[in-house]
Amino acid sequence: MVVTCPNCKKQHDIDEKRIPVNAKVARCRACGQRFSLYLSEKTDSLAQRPGKAPRKIGVTLSKGGVGKTTTAVNLAAGLALAGKKVLLVDTDTQGQDSYMLGTKPRAGLTELVAAELAPEEVITLAREGLWILAGGKSLAGLKRLIDRKDFGGELTLSNALAPLENQFDYIIVDTSPGWDPLTVNVLFYIEEILTPVSLEVMTLHGLLEFLKSVSAIQRYRKELALRYVLPTFLDYRVKHPTDILAKLEKLYSHMMCTPIRYNVRLSEAPAYGQTIYEFAPGSHGAEDYRELIRKVANDPSLFQ
Repeated sequence: MVVTCPNCKKQHDIDEKRIPVNAKVARCRACGQRFSLYLSEKTDSLAQRPGKAPRKIGVTLSKGGVGKTTTAVNLAAGLALAGKKVLLVDTDTQGQDSYMLGTKPRAGLTELVAAELAPEEVITLAREGLWILAGGKSLAGLKRLIDRKDFGGELTLSNALAPLENQFDYIIVDTSPGWDPLTVNVLFYIEEILTPVSLEVMTLHGLLEFLKSVSAIQRYRKELALRYVLPTFLDYRVKHPTDILAKLEKLYSHMMCTPIRYNVRLSEAPAYGQTIYEFAPGSHGAEDYRELIRKVANDPSLFQ
């Protein structure tokens, strides 16, 4: 590959096979300037838009297995297909958002927070209009870093993402299960909560407990609000899930989204590094997520 020194503009032809796996920074032989090996020229299409604030949406619930990552990826990809500029932020140590999109970022959220690389060097273009800030195992160290801060630890993520904000229309944040310092950071950053709820009794209980924890943060952040409740894994062949769906509609009628029906294509798509719109555009899964995009974007005409 050919990389260009941002200081002296000298081009260097580098054999990618000889680059160490963990190498992220190179030094220019001409001027001695250090720069990222993976500063993609594709990020040049991102333009600063002064005064333009993005919508910041967290896809979150403390219980696992509810479809958070599937929802975050297909929400972000769908908004990008609708012509928006979207940043998908993965705050899970599993780093599955990158896998689902078929990308292999060399850097991500950890390098951004640690100030090892510049903001534009850690985001990866995954699709037209869609960039990803990757998670992964290194986030475990980031959680420890937040814990060691004497004050302001809950704003670590907010401070790190601030330089990127006015380049995007939407920032979608995918969270891990559980309740840890990074999840708290996400809730101090986002303004809208989208909660996927699998139609199971334990998930309904988990939602109530999660909202109790959110209310503690809302004392300090009045702008944080639950906006969307998204039922997932709906199977009309089974009676029990429809009973739970009725309870959700009674409790959260004004926040309810059209349910995501159980669809095997949604579980197959990640193996091919594709979104549901690419893998099975005519499936129920793609249809249901398009409906979610219309609701979030408040535009019923999308994809018509």
